[in-house]
Amino acid sequence: MAQSEPTAPLDGPGAAMLDALFSQSLVGLHLLDTDLRVVRVNTATPAMRDVPVEDVVGHRVDEVYGLLDADEVMALVRGVLDSGVPLVAHIVRAHRRGDPGHQYFHEISVFRLETPSGDVLGLAVAVVEVTEREESRAREVVLEMTREHVGRTLDVLETCQELVDVLVPRVADIAVVEVVDAVLRGDHPPLAPLPRDVPLRRAAFRSAAGGGTGTGTGTGTDTDADAPQAHPLGDVRALPGPTPYTQALSDLRPRAVASLDEDLPWLAADPARARAIRAAGAHTLITAPLTVRDTVLGLISLYRTRQGEPYDEDDVSLLLQVADHTALSIDNARRYTREHTIAATVQRQLLPRRPSSHPALETTPLLLPPDSGGQWYDTIPLSGARTGLAVGGVVGRGLHAAAVMGQLRTVVRSLAAFDVEPDELLARLNDTATFLAAERATLPTADPLHRQALAARFAYAVYDPLTLTCTVAGAGSPSLVVVHADGSTEVRNVPAGSLLGSEDKTPFAATAFTVPEGSLLILSDTPLPALVASGDADALRRLAEQHRGRPLEDLRDDVLYALAGSAEPGPTALLLVRTHPFPADRVGVWQLPDTPTVVATARRLVRDRLADWGVERETAHDTELIVSELVTNAVRYGSPPLELRVINDRALTCEVRDGSASTPRLRHASVADEGGRGLFIVAQLAQAWGTRYTPEGKIIWTEQNPPPG
Repeated sequence: MAQSEPTAPLDGPGAAMLDALFSQSLVGLHLLDTDLRVVRVNTATPAMRDVPVEDVVGHRVDEVYGLLDADEVMALVRGVLDSGVPLVAHIVRAHRRGDPGHQYFHEISVFRLETPSGDVLGLAVAVVEVTEREESRAREVVLEMTREHVGRTLDVLETCQELVDVLVPRVADIAVVEVVDAVLRGDHPPLAPLPRDVPLRRAAFRSAAGGGTGTGTGTGTDTDADAPQAHPLGDVRALPGPTPYTQALSDLRPRAVASLDEDLPWLAADPARARAIRAAGAHTLITAPLTVRDTVLGLISLYRTRQGEPYDEDDVSLLLQVADHTALSIDNARRYTREHTIAATVQRQLLPRRPSSHPALETTPLLLPPDSGGQWYDTIPLSGARTGLAVGGVVGRGLHAAAVMGQLRTVVRSLAAFDVEPDELLARLNDTATFLAAERATLPTADPLHRQALAARFAYAVYDPLTLTCTVAGAGSPSLVVVHADGSTEVRNVPAGSLLGSEDKTPFAATAFTVPEGSLLILSDTPLPALVASGDADALRRLAEQHRGRPLEDLRDDVLYALAGSAEPGPTALLLVRTHPFPADRVGVWQLPDTPTVVATARRLVRDRLADWGVERETAHDTELIVSELVTNAVRYGSPPLELRVINDRALTCEVRDGSASTPRLRHASVADEGGRGLFIVAQLAQAWGTRYTPEGKIIWTEQNPPPG
């Protein structure tokens, strides 16, 4: 330290002023020698007046005052003496003589004193009590932490646990949160006063003694398992009364109990809680209701065991502010749970109960997550023993996504009934999605949906077990993984298209490829990084090795585990498909000459095949009439080559193929007309009929009720 100019000896008015400073200053003043013993001290501050001067002078400060961190404080003071670097505005904690249960905060500044020649004389210590300021600051810290950390998730139990993690040990040594059980299910909370028979679930618990935390799952950590609790986490029961807890839930006012002694009469009303209080050594309590708009969500209870001072009005005010924030967070989580539950229920009702079965095909779906509301799958029976495979997902979550999903799924089923190709189906489905997006854009600006663009991912494939082909198209970035019967695998390149509902007018494209019998297909509306080379390369190999002979549901679990280990795949809808050989004896195919006499030949061929299948006589007669009309139309209005095919599948199917692309039309002939009744007769005899176009022409098909057996 630089030497100052010499000054005159302090006497006369200067000495008097120094004496006045030490006797009248509201700042605690201490002069310490080089052994850190007190040489002089003032007695003006409350902290100093608690200790007589004769008990201070000649002693070190840590021997006189109840410093809570004495070793640390003395080390800092010794550092100032050794280095000469001042210590300014450092906070120390202490308790006063005769009041060990209450801690006080002091702000100290320490300066080294030297002679003009540089000799060290000792230290000057200025002390200001800042208990009220520090306690107010601590309360502000708790409020800030509550706003920052409580309510980060839309989960009631997580919110309750976040609350006790903030409060312990800053405000309490033990914190308990109990929530009305109906709130956890998303139901409306009851109005105040809370009826006595309404059950509450112990949602969160934390103890500073155990040092651990517990969650509403009912398990908690080992440390909290050893901490005394009236009831385990997850326990659901109505509160016995009257107690401060039931009273707080009745009139929505907090209760502060300064001393939890054995003489309190209400402890007998709740023996389990009384035993836990005694076992924990709790000596003071504050409990406050969690309320929103005069409804009761739950209860917060705070206890002190280590901290000596009882709760005061400032603590009550703090807890009320914390409770208000927590109650709003819990109510938001409850509303989300309710909407989520409704959306999941709507989704379950809109999804097929189970995938359609087929002799040549078995399927099982996988939705990730399973209850987002906007994802769907479908297996659609098509003519000619074919099956339409659909997976998709509406961007977003909740009830509105589920509603859009239901609309799009209905349109997909309607379009599939017209036997359109996958790329054309997507184009027409996109028209519907664009129309729905335009409707959403016209909503009032205050409507939340107005700001949410409508978009959806979708993949659609058609599998034909008779030709062993699969044709697929997609909107977004779909993927298709094929695991062959021999264990080899491949990732098919599905043409990517714009999301449904977007303004991009790029046409959708489809690709067709051969699928050998016994293959496993995994169709997804999004990329699957965990099953392709860019992700876990071993996952696909393991799946290929294990898929043979295993139930499809087990393979679905394997795919789920592989996807769970990948990085954030996002909402995904998958359909696992295993192909089987179609029974050759359940198909009849004949090439027919383009002559008028071929009609009789076609009737005979079908009659013989239906007899082999054991089809009842009336159904066989109707089928002969259908074949007669279809073949007649093909000879008269179509062009060669002609092909007749009958399939004994989920329905009895008749198909006539010809090389013309002209579309047949159902007519209602008048009484005087000699013709024009062919398709009308067909429509009356068959349950369904239609036209399917191919690159070589068209196919007219009919379906009748499946034959017995």
